[in-house]
Parts: sequence; C-alpha cells; structure tokens
Amino acid sequence: MQITPMKWLYNEFGIASVYTTGRDAWLIILGRCCRMFAYGAISLIIALFFSSLNFSDFYIGLFMTLTLLGDVLLSLFLTLVADRVGRRRVLILGALLMVLSGAVFAVFENFWILLAAAVVGVISATGGDFGPFRAIEESTLSYLTTPKTRSDVLSWYVATSSLGSAAGTEFSGRAVDFLRNRDGWLLRDAYHAIFWLYIIMGVMIMIFTLLMSDKCEAVETPSEKEASTMLLDERQSRAAGANEDDDEGSQDLNSAPIHDSETPRKRSLVARISLETRLIMYKLWFLLTVDSLADGMVSYSLTNYYMDRKFHLSKSTLGDITSISYFLSSCSTVFASPLSRHLGLINTMVFTHLPSSAAVLLFPIPQGVPLTVVLFFIRTGLNNMDQAPRAAFIAAVVKPDERTAVMGITAMLRTLASTLGPTVTGSLAGSDKFWIAFVAAGALRICYDLGLFAMFVNMKLHTHELKDQVADPRRSNDEEELTELEPMERET
Repeated sequence: MQITPMKWLYNEFGIASVYTTGRDAWLIILGRCCRMFAYGAISLIIALFFSSLNFSDFYIGLFMTLTLLGDVLLSLFLTLVADRVGRRRVLILGALLMVLSGAVFAVFENFWILLAAAVVGVISATGGDFGPFRAIEESTLSYLTTPKTRSDVLSWYVATSSLGSAAGTEFSGRAVDFLRNRDGWLLRDAYHAIFWLYIIMGVMIMIFTLLMSDKCEAVETPSEKEASTMLLDERQSRAAGANEDDDEGSQDLNSAPIHDSETPRKRSLVARISLETRLIMYKLWFLLTVDSLADGMVSYSLTNYYMDRKFHLSKSTLGDITSISYFLSSCSTVFASPLSRHLGLINTMVFTHLPSSAAVLLFPIPQGVPLTVVLFFIRTGLNNMDQAPRAAFIAAVVKPDERTAVMGITAMLRTLASTLGPTVTGSLAGSDKFWIAFVAAGALRICYDLGLFAMFVNMKLHTHELKDQVADPRRSNDEEELTELEPMERET
C-alpha cells in the first residue's frame, strides 16, 4: 500500500496521534489555547492598566511579585491534591477562579482589591502559564496517551498554546485601539473591557472541562492490592505446608490474614512521591532550576530592553521582531514530535536546546542589528522545542499516580528560580555590564544541556507504565486503535 504525502504528514507530525487519543485530548488542548489567549490578552495591557490608574512603579512591581507568589502556592497545593480530589474538579475550580478574578478587574479600580483578586484567584500578570492548570493537563495527557503517541500530543499541546497567546496579544492591542476611539470611551474603559474577554475564556474552559470523560481521572494503581494478594498467597502456602495433615488448622491460618488485609486504611489527600521517583527528580529539578534561572536573567522583555539600549530601535520594530520570534517558536514546536520519535526524548531536548543556548551566549557580540536579530530568532525559534519532550520524559520515568504532583513541584521550582534572574540582570545593567547577563545565562543553559545528556541519556523509560497499562482496562480500546497506525509507520 502506497502512502500519500498527506497521509505521511498526518502521521509524521502527530495529528494521527492526537486524533486517536480521543476527544479528551482535543478538549484539553482547546482549553489551554483559550487560556493562553486570555493570558496573552491581559499581559499586554495589565501594566498599562495600572499606569492609567496612576499606580506607582513600586505598586506595579509589588503586584507582579505577590501575584506570582500567590500563583505558585495555589498551584502547588492544587496539584498535590488533584489526583485525590479529582482532576476535572480542580480544573473547574481554576477556571472559576479565572472568572472571579476577571470580574473583579472588569469592575474595580482599587489597588488592594485588585491585588487580593490576583493573589487568591488566577491572573497571569506576565503572560506565562502560571496557575494550577498546566501540570494537571500534562499529567492527564500523559495518562491518556501511550509512550508511542505521548510526544506527538504534547507537542501540539505546546504549539497551539503559543498560537493562542500570540492571537490574544494581537487581539487585545487592536481591541484597545478600536474601543478607545469610540465616543464616550476612556482608555481605562477599554482596558476594563479586555477583562470581560478574560471572563469569557474562563467560562469556555469550564465548559470544555465539563465535557471531559472520566478517563481523565487518576485511577488507583493495583500495586498495593497485588502486593497484598501475593503476601496472602505466600502465607497460605506456608500454612498449608506446615499443617499438611491438619485441614482444619490450615483453614484457620488461611482465614486470619484475610480479615486483617481487609482493614481499610485512610487515604492521604496529598499525593506522596516515592523514594525511587525522588532520586530521579532531584537531579532533574536541579538542572531545571539552573535553566530557569538563566531564562529569568535574559527573559524576552529584558532582551528587548537590551536591544533598545544598544541599537535604539523603534518600538514598532521591536514589536515586529518579537511577533516573528513567537511565530517561529510556534512553528518549530510542531517538529519536536517527529524528532523525539527518531532521536529519542533526551537527544531531542539537548540537541534543540543547545543551539538556542549558544545563541544566548553569543548574543552580545554582534555590533549590528541584522546578526543580533538572527541570533535572537535562533534562540526563540528553538527555545520551546524541549517542552513537550521534557513533559514526556517526566511521564516516562515517574509513576503514573505521582505525575501530577511531580509536574506541579517542577513548575513551582522553575517559576521560583526564574524570579531570581531579573534581580541579577538588573544589578548588572545598572553598572553597564548588561552583556555579562547573556554570557552567564548562555553558560548556565549549556551546563543544563550537557548535564541533562550526561545524567539521563541512557535511562530506561516507561518501566512503571508498562505494568500499569496492562492493569487498566479503560485503555484497551485506545491501544487497539493505535495499532492501526503501526502498518503505516512500517511502510514509510
């Protein structure tokens, strides 16, 4: 059977994997796309909104810091209890907090009321995907997929979110310009209107979550029950051997442990992470903290500020450069899936991230705009290609019932590390040594890449998953559907 080019692209770029994973995957991807649309929309105007309310720079900085801290604490708590309480319930709660926060920003103008809504609720002041959603969604997608399709689905999860963020930023800017030119509209009224869009996106996320099936929920792994059964069998065998001639005594011995095993144990609300998982994640968390610190030192906003200081570019030119970089990032993320399939997860993470790190290291060297922009495009174009393979790798080495908690802790550590970077860069920029931040960040990122390769390249993956997939009958239909793709892959 000859494979047409369209069918080859359909399979090679993971669209077939998203389709066969089922409706739940589409709903999760659509939900995140809507969320990033909302985050992108308010990230463009929130600082301008505060400025229009005559808040000082100190209060704006205080708002950003406390909002980030609130998001980190809320995310950590909700991800630790999500598998016990219910993933869909936590996602609905997060969407409800989005709606409530958006409603406060759409109506009120008092700083402390707005701050309380942002800290307690869900507001992304920087446009990043902070909050309880991402870790739970990545854990759910990891559960819904198989090792063969996981990287494909996660790649589209990342790519569509980037497009949603870019679309939200573009829509927000044009909407504000349109509304402020209408009769009777003030600039702050236009800003308030954007938060009604934020509310609408929160409602849509709630609807998508309500449409998800119970396949998205964590199931109790049978390991404890199997261990108990094996222990009982062993006791029974020993009892039968010791009392071979005494049938009645054997029955008494056999029956006693069974009653003991049925004693119910109270289940902890907070997920526990096994020692085996912690030993792996300690190394990965250290490396990811180094990488996040470097990213925080040379964030896109600080990079734009550096180019503005060095070349005195117009704001429209900087905006065009940034928009193109986001588009390149979205396009490149789609290629992470086929690369992971052919090179492996760790190799894809390292070999796509290493050129981006080198571009950061070399960024201060060019004295002209064209080469500087080329290095910036190399950095941004390749920077996000490791996100989907990283999530797939964590899912491959972590027990399924620990994924949500592990991914939540990972997100928290990365967020906290990235907040330290701007402080370091600010002190360097103030002493006319801005360029050192890029050299240091590039070196740290390269250390992360090399450390990742050295520590994890030969690690055996999916050791936990192969056992759990056999035990979960809900996955059998999906496994049968995926076998239809295998002949296509062999023929290509």
